[in-house]
Amino acid sequence: MTAQVGSKSCVTMALVSADTKISELLTELHQLIKQTQEERSRSEHNLLNIQKTHERMQTENKTSPYYRTKLRGLYTTAKADAEAECSILRHALDKIAEIKSLLEERRIAAKMAGVYSDSDPPRKTMRRGVLMTLLQQSAMTLPLWIGKPGDSPPPLCGAMPASSDYVAKPGDKVAARVKAVDGDEQWILAEVVSYSHSTNKYEVDDIDEEGKERHTLSRRRIIPLPQWKANPETDPEALFSKDQLVLALYPQTTCFYRALIHTPPHRPQDDYSVLFEDTSYADGYSPPLNVAQRYVVACKENKKK
Repeated sequence: MTAQVGSKSCVTMALVSADTKISELLTELHQLIKQTQEERSRSEHNLLNIQKTHERMQTENKTSPYYRTKLRGLYTTAKADAEAECSILRHALDKIAEIKSLLEERRIAAKMAGVYSDSDPPRKTMRRGVLMTLLQQSAMTLPLWIGKPGDSPPPLCGAMPASSDYVAKPGDKVAARVKAVDGDEQWILAEVVSYSHSTNKYEVDDIDEEGKERHTLSRRRIIPLPQWKANPETDPEALFSKDQLVLALYPQTTCFYRALIHTPPHRPQDDYSVLFEDTSYADGYSPPLNVAQRYVVACKENKKK
């Protein structure tokens, strides 16, 4: 009993420490947002000068050496301003990623100690509608990969696979192949509890059955979910192509099923449109359904059953 109380006390202290760090990061993020606005306001004057110079050139219907020199200087300044603003925004995105990571570590520590909050109750007591809302929020808040010019999308960006030596961390969401009650195998949405390097096996919880049953699975039965959304406008190669076979989370469920890509996303905020395999339809596929990038992964089984 004393050990249990001590353990909970340690967890409480860790949670307080995490809350303090998160508060500090939020303050820093607020300052960065203010800096972004100040930088943008400062650069607007220069952009207005560029517009006015072009208007004068059109009015006079000529491009003199004076205007060329002036525009060259204005555009050089505009480029420098844009790069400065971009640097601040990237710094802010790093802070947001750090905050999200701390929040996830905090949630896992609380879960392991059996400490739950009103905003994150144990899923075995969570209403179905609440769980579905949380899954939608997770998909919407998945960060968009924004690389620098010349950068390639990293592993786990959109359709990019994980590296061969990748090990999912506790708390990571994955597609896991488990045996159902009727003996059939199915792909479910699960959360990683731990990974054993000695056995090369994961322990995962069914996201819909937390606390009821824990699965021990080999690496080949685990597919990590994307950690970034791919931007169709800049990194279309990081998206699944039309007619490509995938595993997709069926809407309003926590199970993945085989599907064909009907339409890839056209904009960063768009979902995939997919056709699920369904023998109740004449052509063997359901009508198009939308599934977020977060919940579409490569299918390990190529042949149709």
